[in-house]
Amino acid sequence: MWRRALGLSWVVLVLAGCASHSPSLKPVVTPETEAEPSSARPAISRPVEPKKVGPRLPAPEAVRTRAELQRQVAQRLIAANPGQTYTHKAPPVLLAVPVFRVDLNADGSIRRIEVLREPRQAPETIQLAREAIERAAPFGNVKALPSPWFFTESFLFDDARRFKPRSLE
Repeated sequence: MWRRALGLSWVVLVLAGCASHSPSLKPVVTPETEAEPSSARPAISRPVEPKKVGPRLPAPEAVRTRAELQRQVAQRLIAANPGQTYTHKAPPVLLAVPVFRVDLNADGSIRRIEVLREPRQAPETIQLAREAIERAAPFGNVKALPSPWFFTESFLFDDARRFKPRSLE
C-alpha cells in the first residue's frame, strides 16, 4: 500500500515539475511588468480622441429648420465619405437600406445613434453607415430647433456597397 502512495506522490511531483517548465504557464512579461511596479508609477489619464478618417470638413452652419438640418446632414455625409457614396439616381434594386435615428446635442454633435431598420441582406452596411455618420459629425448648432434634436436618415446602398442618403433622392 505504501508503494502505491509513494508511486502516486512521485507522479504528482513529476507532473508539477513539468508544469512549472511549461511555456504556457510562464508569466507574461510586458513593458509595464518589466519596469517598476505599477503602484510606484503615477496614474496618467489622457482624453481619448475619436479617430476621424477622411477629408477635413468645414465647420457646419447653425440650422434654423429641420429641412436645413436634413440638407446639411446629407451634404456632410457625401463630403465626409467621398469614396463610399454616389449622387446619381439610385438603382432600381438596392443591396440594402438601413435606417438610423441620430440624436444630437445642442452643438450638433452626436449623442446617440439608433438603428431603426436593419437590413437582412448585407448586415455589414449598418456598420458602414454608422461610421459614415460619425465621420460627418458635427451637424451644426441646433438650438434654434425645438427639442428633442434628432434626424433620421436612410442609406441607399448599391451593389458596390456605396451609399446615397435618401434625403438627396
